[in-house]
Amino acid sequence: MTEYEKKTILVVDDTPFNLRTLKTLLEERYNILLAKSGVMALKILEASMPDLILLDIEMPEMSGFVVMKELQKNEKLAKIPTICFTSHLATENFVQQVVEAGFKGYIRKPFDTEVLMSKIESVLGIPRDPLRVV
Repeated sequence: MTEYEKKTILVVDDTPFNLRTLKTLLEERYNILLAKSGVMALKILEASMPDLILLDIEMPEMSGFVVMKELQKNEKLAKIPTICFTSHLATENFVQQVVEAGFKGYIRKPFDTEVLMSKIESVLGIPRDPLRVV
């Protein structure tokens, strides 16, 4: 993927370790924007339009579900595919909440790097390179 084709991902998580880890894993292939809260994410979205949002659910002040409701209120922001990123167990009820909220995917923390990359590429419509080593 050439530099000008790089997609932008907004990573929203209240844990600094997760932000650093995801930035390190993703920055070679994607432009990365970081937000440590839902409020910060919404401020970033006033100025930037990422191609994808990776959104933590369990955050203080504003949960990922509240952030999603705010995104859905804005026609432009509602079109950005958003992946739920959470340590919450994937119970049937919780997964139903995720789907109903409008998320395009679900990644459980702690995450497997290959699963993360595969889900991001799938949601962004990027073909998998079978020879690529993560």
